[in-house]
Amino acid sequence: MKASVAIQVLPETFGNEDELIRIVDEVIAYIKSSGLNCYVGPFETTIEGESYDQLMEIVANCQKVAIKAGCPSVSTYVKIVYNPEGEVLTIDKKVSKHH
Repeated sequence: MKASVAIQVLPETFGNEDELIRIVDEVIAYIKSSGLNCYVGPFETTIEGESYDQLMEIVANCQKVAIKAGCPSVSTYVKIVYNPEGEVLTIDKKVSKHH
């Protein structure tokens, strides 16, 4: 893998927990539909791939998915690891021993 992205999408739902979960679930479904390897954690979803640009497009679209799902605004936190000339640690290498 050349790149790994961890993304946390926080839709504004005015304290409506069920609505928050519904919108986040739609964002996660979008990420999964990319076909890339991903790992859903309690605070963020990690996605890995060979193309930095593809990952950045997914990150950009996550906000659009949340807005389309009905929230008026969304905050997003992103962590990026990118190594165009080598490899980054995979999700599996990072967490498999813990699960």
